[in-house]
Amino acid sequence: MRTIVPRLVLGSMLGAVLLPCGFAQLGMFSREQRIWLTREWKGERFPDGRPKVPDSILERMREVTAEEAWTVLREAGYHYQFEGNWKQIVTEPGKRLVGRAVTAVFMPLRPDVNQVLREQARKEGRSMVGLENAWVIDLLEKNDVPVIDLFGKIKDGTFIGDNLGTSIYTKTGTGVVVDGAVRDLSGLLEIKGFTGYVRDFHPSALREVMLVGINVPVRIGQATVMPGDVVLGDPEGVVFIPAHLAEKVVEHSEDTRLRDDWSQEMLRQGKYTPGQIDSKWTPEMEAEFQKWAAGRRRAPKR
Repeated sequence: MRTIVPRLVLGSMLGAVLLPCGFAQLGMFSREQRIWLTREWKGERFPDGRPKVPDSILERMREVTAEEAWTVLREAGYHYQFEGNWKQIVTEPGKRLVGRAVTAVFMPLRPDVNQVLREQARKEGRSMVGLENAWVIDLLEKNDVPVIDLFGKIKDGTFIGDNLGTSIYTKTGTGVVVDGAVRDLSGLLEIKGFTGYVRDFHPSALREVMLVGINVPVRIGQATVMPGDVVLGDPEGVVFIPAHLAEKVVEHSEDTRLRDDWSQEMLRQGKYTPGQIDSKWTPEMEAEFQKWAAGRRRAPKR
C-alpha cells in the first residue's frame, strides 16, 4: 500500500495539469500551469507563462557546442535532452540554431477529437483558414524556434514549405526542429540564415493530422522538451536546455574555451608538457590560469 498511494496521488496531480482549466489555450494548459511546470525558472516570462531566457544569454549560446551543453545537463541530472539523427537544412555554414522553444504536438487525425479541438480554436479566436500549423507560426516572436512533434510522419507530415519557412524566419530569425518532414527544400535553401533539423523531406502537403497542444511538454525522439527551453542545434544534433540551466551552460562553455586557449598557449611556450596539461592541474597551474583568465574576461569584446 505504501508504494501504491504515491502513484495515485501523482496520477491526480498530473490529471489536474492535463485536464481543462477554463480551456485557457489549445492544449488545455493555463498560464499558471506552465509556470508551475517550469518553476525552476525565476526570470522573465512571456504573457502565457513561457520562460523568456534573455537575448544576451542566447547570443552567448551561439558559441556553445552540443558536447559542452551535454556535460552540464548530465551533471545536473538531465539525461534526456539531446536528439540526433537529423537531416539538416543549412543556408549559412557554421551557423548554429539557437532560440527559445515554442512547442507543438500533432497526432494522427481522429475526427471526434479534432472536432472538439477546432471548436475550442474558434472560441480562442484562431484563424480557421488553412491548416493548424499556421496557429503555431502566428505565436512566434524574435528568437523563437518552433519545436514540432509530428510523431515522425514523413508522407503527408510536412510541417512547412518555403512560404511558411519564410514567415518563420521573418518572425524569428532562426529556423525549425520538426520530428517529421518539410517540403519545398529548394525554396527553403534560398532563405538566407534559415536553419532546420528535420527527419526527412517529402513533396506532399500536411494532412490527416490534428494539432492537440501548443506550448505543452513534447517528446522529440528521446528528448523531453518544455516550452521556453533553449534550443541549441549544432552538427551533432539538437540539445534542449531547460531555461534555468541556460546561463550555467554558457558559463561552462566560456570557461572551457578559456582553459583550452590557456593550455595551448602554455604548450606553445613550452612551459608545461602535454601530460601536465591533460592531467589534473596543480594549485599553481590553476592559480596561473585564473590570473590569466581574469584579464581575458575583463577585456572588451571586439
